[in-house]
Amino acid sequence: MTTEIRTYTLATAAALDAYATVHWQRHIPSLAKYGITTHRVFKELAGVHGMTGPPGAPPAPPAPPPAPQYRLVAIVSYQPGADPAAVTKTYMTSPEFRADMAGFDMSGIVGVSSVFVEAAASDPNA
Repeated sequence: MTTEIRTYTLATAAALDAYATVHWQRHIPSLAKYGITTHRVFKELAGVHGMTGPPGAPPAPPAPPPAPQYRLVAIVSYQPGADPAAVTKTYMTSPEFRADMAGFDMSGIVGVSSVFVEAAASDPNA
């Protein structure tokens, strides 16, 4: 099984809310038809920031608050032996994808990034 963490950056809070509540909800059963399992879907918490330096480092001086980021993070997996790029291309050119995205202005998605991961030995779910 190949696991992917995919991050979508949306233009506005309204675009994020629509994408998360309407369109990703539609994606889940559609993706399953193409052998892609959705494990989790998250919205980034606005104004909450994690570690910014190595553990034990002195705190950095206060900085101005960063510009808001409207991000959705999805964790999905592909069937063993599947080519994620080929499966994704097939899905994104499908009638199901077009139906999933009906009513959403695609310019609301301003960036997409992904990373493929595998469970570490210390993962409690491995």
